[in-house]
Amino acid sequence: MPRRRQRPVAGSGSDGTEDSDSSADREQTNSSESDGTAAKRQRLTRASMRLSQSSQDTPDLKPAGDHDESPPLTPTGNAPSSESELDISSPNASHDESQAKDPAGRESDKDLSHRPKRRRCHETYNFNMKCPTPGCNSLGHLTGKHERHFAVSGCPLYHNLSADECKVKAISREKQEEEMKGQDEGNSRHATRHQTPTSKQSRYKEQVAEMRKGRNAGLQKEQKDKHVEHRQTHGNTREPLLENITSEYDLELFRKAQARASEDLEKLRIQGQITEGSNMIKTILFGRYELDTWYHSPYPEEYARLGRLYVCEFCLKYMKSQTILRRHMAKCVWKHPPGDEVYRKGAISVFEVDGKKNKIYCQNLCLLAKLFLDHKTLYYDVEPFLFYVMTEADNTGCHLVGYFSKEKNSFLNYNVSCILTMPQYMRQGFGKMLIDFSYLLSKVEEKVGSPERPLSDLGLISYRSYWKEVLLRYMCNFQGKEISIKEISQETAVNPVDIVSTLQSLQMLKYWKGKHLVLKRQDLIDEWKAKETKRGNSNKTIDPGSLKWTPPKGT
Repeated sequence: MPRRRQRPVAGSGSDGTEDSDSSADREQTNSSESDGTAAKRQRLTRASMRLSQSSQDTPDLKPAGDHDESPPLTPTGNAPSSESELDISSPNASHDESQAKDPAGRESDKDLSHRPKRRRCHETYNFNMKCPTPGCNSLGHLTGKHERHFAVSGCPLYHNLSADECKVKAISREKQEEEMKGQDEGNSRHATRHQTPTSKQSRYKEQVAEMRKGRNAGLQKEQKDKHVEHRQTHGNTREPLLENITSEYDLELFRKAQARASEDLEKLRIQGQITEGSNMIKTILFGRYELDTWYHSPYPEEYARLGRLYVCEFCLKYMKSQTILRRHMAKCVWKHPPGDEVYRKGAISVFEVDGKKNKIYCQNLCLLAKLFLDHKTLYYDVEPFLFYVMTEADNTGCHLVGYFSKEKNSFLNYNVSCILTMPQYMRQGFGKMLIDFSYLLSKVEEKVGSPERPLSDLGLISYRSYWKEVLLRYMCNFQGKEISIKEISQETAVNPVDIVSTLQSLQMLKYWKGKHLVLKRQDLIDEWKAKETKRGNSNKTIDPGSLKWTPPKGT
């Protein structure tokens, strides 16, 4: 092929335009040297291109004692798929730069286009980090989708499994999900409205009931000895043995939830939203309880990096050490939350705390709640909210049981913005008491209320259970022939949308001849009556007569 002659580059002025006079003079004086200069520049450019290509093809030489021979791993445990995943800067960067320049000391634009772009990593990954579980080599992952892990949440050994078992379980879970997806796609849109279960669903329900029959049989002596020996051998470095504690069906559901949670944590860790082992409060000392945290809370970094926090159970002030907490408790004059006590029955009290008047207390309450709530995003902007704090009193003071927050002026009539029961008081009926109290306030306000979405997993379970109990109680006491969802909503202060969804889940709503009919299922009502009788006169109920509260007129 004929050589393409390269034209000499014309000089440019400081304003970016071509200097015509100087170029004309050079054309007159250097016309005889133009061909030689172009050829020389062409040879230099080709030589620099060869040097740049050879520097990219030749691997960087590493000292034997400084780096491993294997490529660095990404946080997922795999080798990086592209150069953009890692910081390109290395001890050999100066060597690459020297080869990218031509002999005249200039760096050509064509060479720069072939060089990888440098990007400063926002997070420094320690590629030599290792899983903290004793005896673990960091291979495998609980989800079965990754080759390596660096946290206890994804460690197969901690969960008494192997990497191969995790892969097999992942494959079986994917097959089940594909089958369920195919079944959902096969059902038409109108078929899902029929409340009568299909024959296949009925058979599956019978199979689940059969598998769950032996879950309350209890452990035999040999099995108990095996569990105790496992705990004595490994302590807290391994998960307790779960076999024979419950049915295989429930155990498999738990394993699926573990794998899904581990996958979500892995995604958050890759995105840099959480970092395992740093800036994460693991436990808090709260009163006479030591509580393990569930989620990250944006406490100040100097407190979060300690991993253990000491919190005053009355004023909710957080401290760094037990000594500071002990000195604080000797001087703290608080024995109950600030604000007005609007409810008291027995040892249970509820205090109304204004976020504008008691800003520091409400902010500390939100930071504490975030340790146990996943969807909570409000920490510091507490002025537009009222906080209703439930406490249980003894001779030392009023201890925090739980709380819910409520907007002072809610456009959508939300009666709850955020709700929490402290872990030490869960599964004791206090969550339903908080929900019932929120609807009692809505009744006094003569409004229909509903919780703000999205709800946490535990919150959704509690609300569904509460709505079911309210509807069954209403059905039990109802003596008429025709029932109206609007009337139910007005009497219970529950939103009609929540009533309809609950009736559908209980299979008590049917579409017939162009009308929606509410079915009175006596079997569910009898079951609810039996539970109420078994529960007896429990003090875990809200008494409307003990409420001393008037709706706030304005903010």
